[in-house]
Amino acid sequence: MTVSSTSTAAQALTGPGGRTPASAALRGSRVIAVLRAPTAGELEPVVEALVRGGIQSIELTLTTPGVLAVLPELARRFADAAEIGLGTVTTVEQGLSAVDHGAAYVVTPITSSAIAAAVTSRGVPFYPGGLTPTELWSSWAAGATAVKLFPASTVGPGYLGQLRGPFPDLEVVPSGGIELDDVPAWIRAGSLAVSLGGPLLRDAFAGGAASALEERARRVVGLALEAGEAR
Repeated sequence: MTVSSTSTAAQALTGPGGRTPASAALRGSRVIAVLRAPTAGELEPVVEALVRGGIQSIELTLTTPGVLAVLPELARRFADAAEIGLGTVTTVEQGLSAVDHGAAYVVTPITSSAIAAAVTSRGVPFYPGGLTPTELWSSWAAGATAVKLFPASTVGPGYLGQLRGPFPDLEVVPSGGIELDDVPAWIRAGSLAVSLGGPLLRDAFAGGAASALEERARRVVGLALEAGEAR
């Protein structure tokens, strides 16, 4: 089938079996907190502090040993306050396992039509990574909820503005090297949300105060929501 425009392609993917929309939780805070913990046992208090700070979307990662064992319980405990997704997925098997263990959404650092087909067939929001226009459009056309612009710090918010020309319907979540003070610029450029790791977490997994993490979370959610209201 020949697609004549981004709007036509997006319409073709909506409805049953099509694009799964972003959750109300993600749209409610416009921030995804990415947690790369040394061990899965360290995740719960960090998730709790982030939730108290107003972050409603939290991405655990497969680089954390034992993460699949704790994912179902974390998803259950925080079900009323936040969605818990799973990232750093690089194979079809990992994507399906994430869904089977209760991940609210799946994130990849790569562009893969096979993972896209597997995850979207389960009706779970899917955020695949890419940097070039071809990678981002390929994932969007494959039914991604939004594309993860990675590594975002190498191109900056102006890059997203340029993408809006040929791809006006593209939903984007920048990730990688974004500082807290950069968040408003990304949201004003049209990002659905912003994905934050180290600049938000800092020393959270090295004895840092939970109250300090909570305050950073509250601050960045405020920045994101204010920028979203202004655009």
